[in-house]
Amino acid sequence: MSILTLVYWVFAVFAVVAAGMCITRRNPLASALWLVQTLFCLAVLYTILDAPFIGVLQVLVYAGAIMVLFLFVIMLLNISRAGAGDLRGLVGGGVAALLGAGLLLQLRALPNTAPSDMIQLPPGSIEALQRQQGVVGAIAAPLFDTYLVPFEITSLLLLAAVVGAVVLAKRKL
Repeated sequence: MSILTLVYWVFAVFAVVAAGMCITRRNPLASALWLVQTLFCLAVLYTILDAPFIGVLQVLVYAGAIMVLFLFVIMLLNISRAGAGDLRGLVGGGVAALLGAGLLLQLRALPNTAPSDMIQLPPGSIEALQRQQGVVGAIAAPLFDTYLVPFEITSLLLLAAVVGAVVLAKRKL
């Protein structure tokens, strides 16, 4: 086992543990910070899997911008601590355990083949596009051509979430 494989598995296990902590915490601020930790672990995993651009985007967009928005909304709403009888942590842990068990069952059912045998792509499709436009161009071209409307709808949904948080916070004042 190489050192890179060991680092991969350490960060993979820590990402799963941090995700579990994210959904079992009662405090929304602590939950958001565990989510940031999960996103950083995923960025490391992307970098180890030879996708450094996606790893950098993971840190800049999700761990940076989106989590700042989440923390802003959490602090603006000033969500109080849940009551002692709240079972959200227990339900979240149960859901995580069920999803993990389902994932393990699916992994056991996979055939013992190499990853290149499992995924069949048309010859030269992605590689030619990356050679022609580069990695950034290969990601940006579909984003601003094919997926422009969903991209803009997502930005409007985020704006509506911030406006809704401001309205809810103003109502409490």
